[in-house]
This record gives sequence, C-alpha cells and structure tokens, in this order.
Amino acid sequence: MKSLRAVKMLGQNFLVDTSVVHRIIETVSPRSSDYILEIGPGQGAMTRELAASGANLLAIELDRRFAPLLAKEFAGNDRVRVVEADILKTDLGQLLINPEGSRWKVAANLPYNISSQVLLKFLETPAIFSDLVLMLQKEVGDRLIAPPSCKEYGILTLFCSLHFDITRKFIVKPGAFFPVPKVDSVVLHFRGLPAPRVDVGDEQLFRRVVKAAFGQRRKTLWNCLKAANFVADELLTDILAGCRIAPQRRGETLSLDEFACLTRALLSAGIAAGK
Repeated sequence: MKSLRAVKMLGQNFLVDTSVVHRIIETVSPRSSDYILEIGPGQGAMTRELAASGANLLAIELDRRFAPLLAKEFAGNDRVRVVEADILKTDLGQLLINPEGSRWKVAANLPYNISSQVLLKFLETPAIFSDLVLMLQKEVGDRLIAPPSCKEYGILTLFCSLHFDITRKFIVKPGAFFPVPKVDSVVLHFRGLPAPRVDVGDEQLFRRVVKAAFGQRRKTLWNCLKAANFVADELLTDILAGCRIAPQRRGETLSLDEFACLTRALLSAGIAAGK
C-alpha cells in the first residue's frame, strides 16, 4: 500500500512497530473460526496479520483514502470485507450478524479523540462481543481499570466493568507510531461476560444514577442524587439507608455492587426504568 499522510482531525497515528503489532495479534489470538471486527485499519498493519489467520474479518475504515486501497488488496479473499464507514454512526447490531451466531472479537488502535465514544458504542450491544483488544491512550486505560476511591475511577469504569473483565496487557511508547504522539498508549483486553456482572435492575436507570453520582465530584452523593430529582428527600434518605450507603459519601467511593443496589432500590420506589 502506498504511503499516505496522517490526517490530524481524524486522530490518526499509524502503528509502525511490527513487534507491537505481533503482541496485539497474540492477544487477539485469531483462529479460522473467529469473526473479528477491526476498527480503523489505516494502512493495514494489523489487517494483514488478522487476515493471515483465516478468520472472518470485517474492517471498518472512515478514511476514504485507505478503504478502497484495502478493499483492492483483499479483493481475492472472501473472508475479508472492508467497509468505508464511521463506526460511531454504524448499527453494530445489524452489521455484526454471522451465520453461526457466535460472538465477535474486536481489534483496534483507537484514535484518542473518539475512544470513549467507541467504548460507549460497544456498550450498546455488549452481548455481541467475546473479546475486545484495544489500544488506547494510557490515561483512558488507567480510568477503565481503576478501583473505587481514586481520581481515575469514574463513569466509564463502571459501565465497562458491568459487562467485561478488563486487564492491562502492555504499555506502548510513542515511538511505535507515526506521527509520534506526545503520550503513552496501552493495550487492554476486555473479556466479555456471559451476563452482566451484577443485577442492576434496569441498565438505563443504572447509567442515569452513575452519571448523577459523578456529576459534581466535590459534592456528596446525597447532594448529587438530590439534584437529579430521582425521588423526594425523605425517600432518598430511606433508600440510601436501605443500601447501607452513608449519604455523605461521594460517588467515586461506591462500588459497582453499591450502585447496583441503589439502582434496584430506586426502581422499586417507582422510578421509571430507563426514563
């Protein structure tokens, strides 16, 4: 493939270190029976390795310069499909359908500027995925594996941990890319759970509760939930007491189990699911 310049507005940093490519492929562990989604293949560094495994590969590329070149390169391989599309505007539930009904693996070197949005996109249909192997900005990766009561712990931590076991595989230094970014990257492995880790009652309400709790980090949980107008003050007091959560705590101190308890209690109190 001919060399093309990175487009800054697309957040492009091409992975050029073949040793890093090989380590990512090892983590994906592609097999001929797998269905794999690659996001942002760019110049095809990972695409060629994934295709060589014999897996069924779907590559989604937004850049109209690269998509046709990749499609031409793999035109003779009926197990590789290249789609020119914006992953954030793609209906993954419709696109990722396969005859066997098996779950998909994902491999991606995500642009820093859309990584959180892509993660939220995956969380729209988490049951589709068995594994996500994602290259992210290290700062974002730190948030996703953070424990409660630290500054990195937040909304995405909780949303992702509901559906995935997340492990850090390795750090990638800026010199592995061109153009060279100013920060380190990290490769994370998300293993899809067969069912949500805990019963939250209603996931849309769970997300509302979590967002409210983190809406103003310096305020207590009581003040954050009161501002969200879920229930009257007296009932909120009773709900927190029933979940054994002190109202003066802050959102970042609550575990996933505690947020699940709080959501179920609000649901039982008559808060409309997902509204």
